Amino acid sequence: MQYQEFIEQVQQRAGLASFERAEAATQATLTTLAEYLTGGEGLDLASQLPQGLAEVLRQEPPERSKIFSLNDFLQRVREEERVGIETAEAHARAVMGVLGEAVTQGEMDDVRRQFPSEFDPLFGR
Repeated sequence: MQYQEFIEQVQQRAGLASFERAEAATQATLTTLAEYLTGGEGLDLASQLPQGLAEVLRQEPPERSKIFSLNDFLQRVREEERVGIETAEAHARAVMGVLGEAVTQGEMDDVRRQFPSEFDPLFGR
């Protein structure tokens, strides 16, 4: 999947009015995801994404993420995107849904295994 197609899919799923808003939602969600992933999983995921998205996941994460729950994850997305919590959740779900289609099932399974079951709604389960 190419960068533009990824963002357009997010725009459509999240019902966003502009490509730029979809880019912001994608950036916020992937930045937060990168903070959570450990053991090189962010780099593995990045290897399957187009430029523009992959760089976000290749950034050096903080020493240890302060994300411990789904609510923490959504609060970080909200802060990154500067939107309300319900909007952040809808956008994060849209991004994660497109991400699941953009990478192999095995890679998405590897990502999913790093999250407790309370994150199931984020992954469309």
